[in-house]
Amino acid sequence: QVHLVESGGGLVQAGGSLRLSCVASGSIFSINHMGWYRQAPGKQRGLVARIISGVRTNYADSVKGRFTISRDNAKNTVYLQMDSLKPEDTGVYYCNFRGPEDDYWGQGTQVTVSS
Repeated sequence: QVHLVESGGGLVQAGGSLRLSCVASGSIFSINHMGWYRQAPGKQRGLVARIISGVRTNYADSVKGRFTISRDNAKNTVYLQMDSLKPEDTGVYYCNFRGPEDDYWGQGTQVTVSS
């Protein structure tokens, strides 16, 4: 079992930055997908960024060049650095750890970008 705890959300003005953190506890040896997803008001949850097999990264087109996903294996932590934030980045951000037979989600952290 893996438990995920996100932090770092908040209220920021457009153009500002935030860094989200997701700390994992438990056995993550089978995890090969770590990602951040966003759910905006009235919309479905969608991929923001992910790391696959610890090496390959994917980003949603809307955040390319502005967001960076990274991981610290020693701390069992995955980060999402968000720069040049826009109002449309507003939403609840969820951390996701996934393996061949596992799928874990954090409780989410709210990010609000004011114009």
